[in-house]
Amino acid sequence: MQSFDSLYSHGFVRVAAAVPHLRPAEPAFNVERTLELAGRASENDAALVVFPELGLSAYAIDDLLHQHAVTDAVLEGLGQIVEASRELLPVVIVGAPLWAEGGLFNCAVVIHRGRVLGVTPKSYLPDYKEYYEERQFRAAREAIRDELTLLGQTVPFGANVLFAAADVPNFVIHAEVCEDVWTPIPPSSYGAMAGATVLANLSASNITIGKADFRRTLCMAQSARTISAYIYTAAGQGESTTDLAWDGQALICENGDLVTEAARFSAEEQVLYADIDLERIVSDRGMTNSYGDSILDQRERLKTFRTVKFDVSTGDTPQPLRRRIERFPYVPADPVTRSERCEEVYNIQVHGLETRLRATGIEKVVIGVSGGLDSTHALIVVARAMDRLGLPRANVLAYTMPGFATSDHTKGNAWKLMEALGVTAREIDIRPSALQMLEDLDHPYSDGEKQYDITFENVQAGERTSHLFRLANHLGGLVIGTGDLSELALGWATYGVGDQMSHYAVNASVPKSLIGFMLRWAIDTAQFSADVSAVLQSVLDTEISPELIPGDGDKPTADSESKVGPYELQDFFLFYILRFGYRPSKVAFLAEHAWGDVDRGPWSDLIPPDRRNAYSRAEIKHWLGVFLFRFFQLSQFKRTAIPNAPKVGSGGSLSPRGDWRAPSDASAQVWLDELRRNVPD
Repeated sequence: MQSFDSLYSHGFVRVAAAVPHLRPAEPAFNVERTLELAGRASENDAALVVFPELGLSAYAIDDLLHQHAVTDAVLEGLGQIVEASRELLPVVIVGAPLWAEGGLFNCAVVIHRGRVLGVTPKSYLPDYKEYYEERQFRAAREAIRDELTLLGQTVPFGANVLFAAADVPNFVIHAEVCEDVWTPIPPSSYGAMAGATVLANLSASNITIGKADFRRTLCMAQSARTISAYIYTAAGQGESTTDLAWDGQALICENGDLVTEAARFSAEEQVLYADIDLERIVSDRGMTNSYGDSILDQRERLKTFRTVKFDVSTGDTPQPLRRRIERFPYVPADPVTRSERCEEVYNIQVHGLETRLRATGIEKVVIGVSGGLDSTHALIVVARAMDRLGLPRANVLAYTMPGFATSDHTKGNAWKLMEALGVTAREIDIRPSALQMLEDLDHPYSDGEKQYDITFENVQAGERTSHLFRLANHLGGLVIGTGDLSELALGWATYGVGDQMSHYAVNASVPKSLIGFMLRWAIDTAQFSADVSAVLQSVLDTEISPELIPGDGDKPTADSESKVGPYELQDFFLFYILRFGYRPSKVAFLAEHAWGDVDRGPWSDLIPPDRRNAYSRAEIKHWLGVFLFRFFQLSQFKRTAIPNAPKVGSGGSLSPRGDWRAPSDASAQVWLDELRRNVPD
């Protein structure tokens, strides 16, 4: 059994794309370079390594492919690779010209531990522009038999062969060759529908201006369309440049994302690695019913596929994950992409509110402003919606409502923000009405006792929301909810007539970690005046607190994160549990990989010094347990009754009308048990 620290324990598999140096029509040299790079891949614990098209003979040798001295040498070299593979970990896929049924086929030969698992001939032979492959080769459809005798073995032969690992769940390979992926329906599309999760393309593909971008787009699109990993490797240095040039492009995609790419025109041989998340692929396929419908439509063709089994035999030695796991999965690390994402989220929120106001004919909104992250962001969304509707910002009826624990700092920020934005700003002290309710309840606080229990807290939250709804009735406005996705996930909201409820909630599918970056984006791009930006920065610098328990009056008290956990961690857990349905032990493994060290990389300039946290395994396990209990058992009933809100990202929302439907009376025990059993202390 793999250890907790091994990538293979958590549904990952390491794959590689190799770009060796070649010599035209010199199989002995090409075999030597192939074995050298295959050895590197094995030393790096790769379970699969893919080489370029016709890599044993070289691609650009034209009619030399019909010289039996060349193809005999290829066959001899192939035998050497098969024999050497006994000592190698990965499945090795090499490109070779092979004679069969009196013709020559352009093949992907799949080799593992001393045997040929199968051979996949190229399905589509380009015979246009600079290509003349039909002069040398036959296409897969021309083969009469579905087996081939090769090096004393009888092996499966055809484009309908899958290679499945018996000891690594969901690791199923399909191979195609170069032009195959350029066609309207690539063979790998059928391979994926038949069950392959990892698609390999052995390519030669000469380089012309703009072609690298097109290849990249093509591979990413095929990976997205088939919900798979796609490995592409093209011929590099050494191919004949009689009429063509070669750049050695290699890349690995997963579910439409470009995971890694080799340097093009490199003077050095390259082996490109990626740790592919097989469970992500399976999860996305399972949740996409149209993918299943496509399988049903092609069921007769898919029945023709054959599966060859093999054992990866990775052993029980830990293989650390070689993959960047972002600390903030809801927030792109790349500054340009992050800015684009923030702008798009902001526009979705603003447009959603615009549409709701137009539909209702209501021209005023009522919003509570605490001076905290969520209400600050909601207020700038509301202000921009008014601008776009051509309505005065005075139609934003903003209220700060200090209670028993409101700090001077947050109250000051609320006032500064309302004034800087030019909205109609008011203050309602909720303490008299809250105290009246506490007296009606015969609560000890009404007799002077410092009993700060859940009733004491929720009376304040309820009074605020009650005032907002009655103000909306009185003034003809729409109550805007400010609570975020993180709070909904954890149930960190007062139910009913509390901050869980509103007429329209603009932040309900925006996690708290993203809201922080949204405010930074608003500052950096000068969305509002300098005075507004100054307040936004002050809000960012303030500790997150519900301000319901009295303190010294100067700073917020009752830090939320001390109770529900660090939001940066809880948002991380939420993303992987909601988006992919991962088991807790895998989420803990990913969290430790992302948060378990002190190297911040590109995030260093984005996280304030006191927030540059690193968490131990024990801390991750503890806070994940808190998340699981609160998410699955404690708070679903609140989410079942949430108001309308726009979904903003593929990371999901918790609306019962959208991404998440669950019973309110479920237990979290199965998740807590899995965490306890499979995550060592």
